[in-house]
Amino acid sequence: MGAGDEPLSTTANPGKRADARRNEKALLDAAASVFVTDGVDAPVRRIAAEAGVGVGTIYRHFPTRADLVVAVYRHQVEACADAGPALLATAASPFTAMGHWVHLFVDFLVTKHGLAAAMRDDPDGFVALHALFLDRLVPVLAGILAAARDTGEVTAEVTAYQLLRAIGDICAGADRPDPAYDARLTVRLLLAGCQR
Repeated sequence: MGAGDEPLSTTANPGKRADARRNEKALLDAAASVFVTDGVDAPVRRIAAEAGVGVGTIYRHFPTRADLVVAVYRHQVEACADAGPALLATAASPFTAMGHWVHLFVDFLVTKHGLAAAMRDDPDGFVALHALFLDRLVPVLAGILAAARDTGEVTAEVTAYQLLRAIGDICAGADRPDPAYDARLTVRLLLAGCQR
């Protein structure tokens, strides 16, 4: 293996060289981006081109498509979780932060739709990933909602879990072409309904 070609893990490893962590993030970001636009069945060569690596590099780190999809899923859960506090700290208002966070969450949901098919041979792993999803994202959205309520921007009596489920239901099937349906517009209408 050459420099920067250490195996990529699906969890943070503080002992890993900084360039290996950057390479891992770049690869997973590229795969997530391709999954959003082309679905989880996108050709590996498309992901490799987006990441600026060879196809062999992806297969070396993620021997199966399921391995890659799971790694992207975990990566996106952590990215969404980390984005919540950062958006609250920088957005013009908590409601604006919520809108930006929900946009990231919707991108994540497009990838998530292919997860069940990719993990059909590992139902226990799928259950564990769903638990990670709830454990990490419900508290983040709850914090954003609480901040928006404190400023009076959100008055609806909706819980973070209910809102995540509603957004998930709106986005179900959004990966299938339907020019008459715009999931993002419907999500914006849902968020507007949370305001006074």
